[in-house]
Amino acid sequence: MTFFKWSLKFSDLAVGLLMAVLATALVVFMNEASYRNTVTSVRDMEQAENTRSALNELMQAMLDAETGQRGYLLTGNKAYLEPYDDTLKTINRQLDQLRITFTSSQDQLGDFTVMSRHISRKMAEMDLSIKMRDAGQEDAWRFVLTTDVGKDQMDGIRTQADKLSATSVRNMALGQAQVMRTLQLSRIGIAVMALSGLLAFYMYLLQTRALLNSGTRAQESLQRERDQLDLQVRERTANLAELATHLQNVREDERGHLARELHDELGALLTAAKLDVARLKSRLGSSQPEALERITHLTSILNSGIALKRRIVEDLRPSSLSHLGLVASLEILAREFEERSGVPLTTNLEYVELGGSAQLTAYRLVQESLTNIGKYAEATHIIISLHNREGFAVIEVEDNGTGFDTQSIAATSHGISGMRHRVEAAGGKLTITSAPGQGTTISAVMPQD
Repeated sequence: MTFFKWSLKFSDLAVGLLMAVLATALVVFMNEASYRNTVTSVRDMEQAENTRSALNELMQAMLDAETGQRGYLLTGNKAYLEPYDDTLKTINRQLDQLRITFTSSQDQLGDFTVMSRHISRKMAEMDLSIKMRDAGQEDAWRFVLTTDVGKDQMDGIRTQADKLSATSVRNMALGQAQVMRTLQLSRIGIAVMALSGLLAFYMYLLQTRALLNSGTRAQESLQRERDQLDLQVRERTANLAELATHLQNVREDERGHLARELHDELGALLTAAKLDVARLKSRLGSSQPEALERITHLTSILNSGIALKRRIVEDLRPSSLSHLGLVASLEILAREFEERSGVPLTTNLEYVELGGSAQLTAYRLVQESLTNIGKYAEATHIIISLHNREGFAVIEVEDNGTGFDTQSIAATSHGISGMRHRVEAAGGKLTITSAPGQGTTISAVMPQD
């Protein structure tokens, strides 16, 4: 009977061990498959992103070429032809690279071929205009410039480039979906491993209680499990903090990329439009006062659009930080907010030694605070201060608005959570002092370099 019990217990132990081995093998297989799929998906996403970047560079080169050609035609200054000639070489090189990229895809190769024909026609039209300008055929090149031939070709180029870019975006989306599937597979594998481990652990406890009645060992084992889970929680928390920091950096990078796109592409379009309007105005003379009044109004609208573009670019990525420093940037931010909101604002700013990322953190803190004040505080006065405190920089934004209960901040208050994470990621500490009807003070203490 005793031999039968020992045999039964040994058999249970063997079954548990076998389940653990099978679960481990399954997890290893699933992780290896997930790794291979992820590597393939990341490679495809990288290629799609490179293709999209190449298309953007090609479109920028076309805009630069057209700007140089129009500048030469309108002014006769040969200096405009130097960037025009350089851009032609860049366009040919980019076309060769894209042709190699799209060789493996018949659909994209067909769209690329159509785009190449439009580019060739557009380049021929610009070259013809320049040659006629050089030959002194004023009426001929002016006629070519005023027709819609060049615009039609540019529209065709943009259409095909948008199609190719959309295909690249779809490829990136497919890659992301594949990564998500592989992550889901990994989650399933980890769940299976965890369940199998728990089952094996349960069987081990039963056998240990039956053989040795060692409750102490069971408690120690449970304590070890708790310690391991606690360590995993701390590691996961640290990983989440790193991920949040990475996402903040990605967001700033995307803001910088968007600011550059607006500055380069939209700025070039608005400038070209302004040049065209100036040319029309010079051709009309004073014979048509009503048309001149309309053109003057259109010029004012274009100037407003250019100013709006500049303000959006500054909101996305304040260039004043790198050019003027933190104090001047905060002064500009304060004055612009005061003009928009009409709320009196006082600044008390000292020069502090902060690195580039820490300066951006301080700038975003003040920017987010002013945004919240404008939305919710109903304040009639605001104070922004920046001081040195024994190796630390202290940034404060104080208002006399409605205030709020700091103990009832909702979990969905991403603005405050984002500010806190930014400051803590920079090695600082954020403090929010407020009460209903007593205003709000947001204070951050950050170490100086």
